[in-house]
Amino acid sequence: MLRRMTPIRSLPTCAVLAVLLATSPAMLSAQVDMEALQDEAVAWLQEYIQINTINPPGNESRGAAFFAAIFDAEGIAYETAESAPGRGNIWARLEGGDEAGLMLIHHMDVVPADERFWTTDPLSGELRDGYVYGRGALDTKTSGILHLATFLALHRSGIPLKRDVLFLATADEEAGGFFGAGWLVENRREIFDGIDFLLNEGGGGGVVGGRVQFGVEVTQKVPYWLRLSTVATPGHGSSPQVTYAAVELIAALERLRLHEFDARIIPAVDAHFKGNAADHPEPWRTRFQDIAAAVATPGVLRELQEYAPSLHTLTRNTCSITRFEGSGKINVVSPEVWAEIDCRLLPDQDPDEWLAEMQQVFGPEVDIEVLMGFSPAVSSIDTELYRTVQEVTLETFPGANFVPQVSGGFTDSHFFRDLGMVAYGYEATATPEEDQRGVHGNDERVTEENVRRGVAMTLQILERFVATRPIMEQE
Repeated sequence: MLRRMTPIRSLPTCAVLAVLLATSPAMLSAQVDMEALQDEAVAWLQEYIQINTINPPGNESRGAAFFAAIFDAEGIAYETAESAPGRGNIWARLEGGDEAGLMLIHHMDVVPADERFWTTDPLSGELRDGYVYGRGALDTKTSGILHLATFLALHRSGIPLKRDVLFLATADEEAGGFFGAGWLVENRREIFDGIDFLLNEGGGGGVVGGRVQFGVEVTQKVPYWLRLSTVATPGHGSSPQVTYAAVELIAALERLRLHEFDARIIPAVDAHFKGNAADHPEPWRTRFQDIAAAVATPGVLRELQEYAPSLHTLTRNTCSITRFEGSGKINVVSPEVWAEIDCRLLPDQDPDEWLAEMQQVFGPEVDIEVLMGFSPAVSSIDTELYRTVQEVTLETFPGANFVPQVSGGFTDSHFFRDLGMVAYGYEATATPEEDQRGVHGNDERVTEENVRRGVAMTLQILERFVATRPIMEQE
């Protein structure tokens, strides 16, 4: 029998971590030495973090070389491709039966880190006080190592698979994926033949307020990045004009700031709020049970934005003003001024209708250029993979909350949803609330126990979904 974890409900974070440390899954196997595999995973993660794949410029070919060396040692065939010099991607496939294949995907690039605000070198991979530190520890090098360890376990076991398993590590996700997943879909489409399912970043577990919560990302808001520009007569700064490009654009941006996008609760968002309602205090607990009615009440949307911006963003289209540039000299009135805004649309939004709305907000004097825009898609939760992920998660964390999740950000999953694949954002880790701010922040870190337990959980998911018989003997 599988030894079940101690139920974890409302405990202090430190107590939750103590329970997790004491009750990680005990798996014995004739095919897989779980403890040795977990040791390898921790060491691999430390080494992987030390590889500089900060984007820009990326240099993800360094990460590809790291995986290639491991695949060479294991006797696993693989392929690599550079979309541009240094922008490497790598993939390997385990052949299985005729059932729809599964892809394990993560991105190798990480965002910059300012070492002045870290307690260690951001690329150290230091193991200290039960944590592995470094840029990418949460986003997404740990995910990649969990995928690697379980991919190798399947290979080492020699057990026949009922479906193919594809390991894929890509470039450039942090800048939109156009040198990584997007480039592969465009130029190497054959890689994905027979693959109907994928596991990617975007979901997973957290320890919030002493309670373990897990979400599986099934859809995400659609990013639309716009450049706005105005052109008018230039001049000398000493002689103010009645109107000029800068003031026209500033006025347009002020109209955007005051513009209220209509709230609209799509079914996936409604399920997200209902599933998380119990984890919030009143009045939010009651409001989240019927979020559509709640946001129709005057003032509630603003309250929600102040209470939980990451939840507020799921209720309507949003835009943030992020860049603005005018004259290159203080005493010159520029003939052209531009701004860039980061907009995120609800998955059911018609982009053309929304762009027409934007033109009305900004006025005819503002030129709108679409820098980037993706298409929306929602992955069904009525699949064997979703049920398998849910079963393994709740066996490990029987007191956890487990819900489908809508992401306010975006991942590479949209490229594959466009191809008709079922894509889930899920990582088998439960990150303490105080560590979650490390994503794109300072002192990014992951607990060693999360890595070890994540290997066991991910392998259980793969065992049930792709193997023809058990890989692990269970107590």
